[in-house]
Amino acid sequence: MLAATLRDPEPITRAAAAANHQGINVVARKAPLLEAQGVSKTYTTRSREKVAALGEVSLALDDGAFVSLVGPSGCGKSTLLKMVAGIVPPSAGELRLNGKRVSGGQAGMGVVFQSPVLLPWLTVLDNTLLPAKVLKLDRQQARTRALELLRSVGLEGFEHKYPGELSGGMQQRVSIIRSLVHEPGLLLMDEPFGALDALTRENMSLDLQRIWLAHKKTVLFITHSIFEAVFLSDRVLVMSERPGRIVRDLAIPFARPRSFDLTTTPEFGEIVQEIRGLLGATAHA
Repeated sequence: MLAATLRDPEPITRAAAAANHQGINVVARKAPLLEAQGVSKTYTTRSREKVAALGEVSLALDDGAFVSLVGPSGCGKSTLLKMVAGIVPPSAGELRLNGKRVSGGQAGMGVVFQSPVLLPWLTVLDNTLLPAKVLKLDRQQARTRALELLRSVGLEGFEHKYPGELSGGMQQRVSIIRSLVHEPGLLLMDEPFGALDALTRENMSLDLQRIWLAHKKTVLFITHSIFEAVFLSDRVLVMSERPGRIVRDLAIPFARPRSFDLTTTPEFGEIVQEIRGLLGATAHA
């Protein structure tokens, strides 16, 4: 089990300040937004066979962090994300969001899947407002926020179009905006660009970086693209073959905003090669 935890200092609390005044050296630390402690998942097939989908995993995500998960197909990345989202319960271990145990769907999360999953009979604006409707948020405030977000990703003027009138990249932008309209603390993204062509995928990476810089949501991002993970992330968690475990937690040192010029540097290439080597090693372990 690997505990992948990075925590930033928090301003000293009153209690800690009092202790410091008494000569006790105390530094208060901010609790992670998301914690997984020894979570695993085992499925039972129709023939009653036990299949270990995810090994024991522990990790922590700080508020505002962008963390990617990479690993071989079938290693449990999506299973872990679904457990974080409360869609699938863990077989063992515990997940906490803002210190509270994750049990079922959470209002403080937004989820983006590989497919946009837009309702074809609703307009772009109405699709983005679905979470606000479900959570019974103030519609006018949600509408104002949705229009601002759509404008920020170049979809101004498309608010009253229908999904079938948009390109794949535009549909995925709508999906991302929908996940943000209720202002979640945590954004879960499961291969959100996997179905897009290479050029659109690159442009979407730049869009996502811009959105993240503007809103600083905590992001757990699943991808099969090492390039994408290194370009977007603060940290990249590398997983082993099924049952997946975290075998390395790599800090990505590059300042933001990042341009694609970064990807031609030796430093970027070294990190990509290190991750590629780790994935090759786990495949042959």
